[in-house]
Amino acid sequence: YLSIPIGPVPIVLQNFFILLTGLLLGSRWGFASVAIYLLAGACGFPVFSGGTGGLGRIIGPTGGYLAGYLPAVYIIGVISEKTGQKAVFDVIAMCCGSIIVYLFGVAWLKVLTGMTWTNTLAVGMFPFIPGDALKIAAAVPIVKTLRPIIRKKSFFHH
Repeated sequence: YLSIPIGPVPIVLQNFFILLTGLLLGSRWGFASVAIYLLAGACGFPVFSGGTGGLGRIIGPTGGYLAGYLPAVYIIGVISEKTGQKAVFDVIAMCCGSIIVYLFGVAWLKVLTGMTWTNTLAVGMFPFIPGDALKIAAAVPIVKTLRPIIRKKSFFHH
């Protein structure tokens, strides 16, 4: 629910959990869980930033970022699975996932607002890069701690 408004796109923690989901649940289960999350939000459940939900969030200024979560979580999972779930490749996977979210999000924001590419990048990507780098750095030790537990106690095999 944490949302810090800084323009048309707020600072949120959802993308942090997308990174974790791809690494911890893998490509298939991660994709399925994010699809359910997006469906719940589209149906009006208050799961999006600021405790909101509804189709308006999907088609609003942040809708592209939400749409980018699906391919991002899948690619993060695939890269992690194919590279032996090593930390360096997990970082690469999370960077790729973040880029995918930016591609979808910035493109949709531009279409919706009609801003120039420069302005769209200035409000829809550049302010978030340092925070996303911190999220990636924070995800590494969390994944290192949780991955063995999840492997041992669940059916989420990669």
